[in-house]
Amino acid sequence: MRHFSATEILVLVLVLVAAGTDIRWRKIPNWLTLSGILAGLGLNCWLSSWSGLATSGEGLLLGFGVYIVLYALRAMGAGDVKLMAAVGSVVGPTNWILVFIASALAGGVLAVALMIRSGRAKQTLWNSLFILGELLHFRAPYERRKELDVKDPRALNMPHGVAIAAGTMVCLWFALV
Repeated sequence: MRHFSATEILVLVLVLVAAGTDIRWRKIPNWLTLSGILAGLGLNCWLSSWSGLATSGEGLLLGFGVYIVLYALRAMGAGDVKLMAAVGSVVGPTNWILVFIASALAGGVLAVALMIRSGRAKQTLWNSLFILGELLHFRAPYERRKELDVKDPRALNMPHGVAIAAGTMVCLWFALV
């Protein structure tokens, strides 16, 4: 039987609570993400002294930096940004990249399921092509089509905290983190 490290337990609790609150209330609370950031910084400092703190800080900045771009494009909520910053502070930059890739793949699977369930496959394909075209022209897609803003009531949204939790659990399952 595999034993989980303190870091693995911390990140697992963090993403599972976030997924639960994202499903139930469609929000990832600040108390959770701030606690996760502080716990990640503290735990890594305790385990590996200043080098652990530095690695934790790098993971935090990487997670925040990548997701703030998605937030600026209005493709993610602020809670998702803060959650991935917290995950980065726990797992560090190298492992964060693995969690990011696994979360993106899990998000893609969840998005396809949601698209099929809602009967909006054709519209979603059109929106995806429109978004790609706008980004290639360095324009924010939501500026010309307001329903592409994650906060617009017409937008087809999924709780991204679930995708982050699924990606993190896949990484833990394969002992990548």
